[in-house]
Amino acid sequence: MRNALAIARKELSIYFTTPLAYIVISVMVLISALLFMSFLQRFVQIQEIARVYTWARMPPDVPRNLTDGVVLPLWGWVMLLVVLAGPLLTMGLFAKERRERTFELLMTVPLRPWELVAGKYLGGLSITAISIGSTIVFPLVLGVFGSSESGKALEWQTVLLGYAGLALLGGTAVALTMLISAFTESEFLAGFIGFILMIVWLLLRDLGQAAEEPLRSVLSYVALETHLSQLMRGVLEVKGLVMFASAIAFCLLLTHRKIEGERWA
Repeated sequence: MRNALAIARKELSIYFTTPLAYIVISVMVLISALLFMSFLQRFVQIQEIARVYTWARMPPDVPRNLTDGVVLPLWGWVMLLVVLAGPLLTMGLFAKERRERTFELLMTVPLRPWELVAGKYLGGLSITAISIGSTIVFPLVLGVFGSSESGKALEWQTVLLGYAGLALLGGTAVALTMLISAFTESEFLAGFIGFILMIVWLLLRDLGQAAEEPLRSVLSYVALETHLSQLMRGVLEVKGLVMFASAIAFCLLLTHRKIEGERWA
């Protein structure tokens, strides 16, 4: 495991010596900030209308707290940013090695294939987690300056579970893109395919609504959005954790088999 951690530290240090990580994180924070301000302004307007007409006369689906009115809508867009950031940040984990002709040298290093795969995955996961964590400033601002009748500005259990869901989504994007990266020397191709597959995987439930049973139920279960929506509502379900863990483990296993095959080819 020490070798895997050494590779992870090396990959993470590379990210911060190139502009890509800074650009991706900056764009994510900028877009999130603009969306945050938009949702917050709309929520304030709803509060002002409710003071005039009273909550009893407001529609039941109108958000009545900052978690429902600001954080949850923001996460709906942050999910898409994570699906984009994950492939962008990890598309070169193996593709760059092939393009720069250092992959063959990497295969001669006295490392077991699983250590190499685990190390690169942890490096990609770390930078993706940093990009996701950069958006926690917005819930913190609401927690410090926001208020509600219950005395709590935010439902922190829901917020933390939501971030856990985003981390699982990012981990899945990293694992899938790394698998694709192991098969090509084109970083752009790996990132593009990873992004498209993640979008389809995320929206599989909506795309399968026209299908008949039992296919529709199967597509709904394997769709990432199904399990993310539960976590972002503050509901922790074991089947959701199993789904994400299985997806990540399957991608890592296939990547390991590919790298192991390359070593003995």
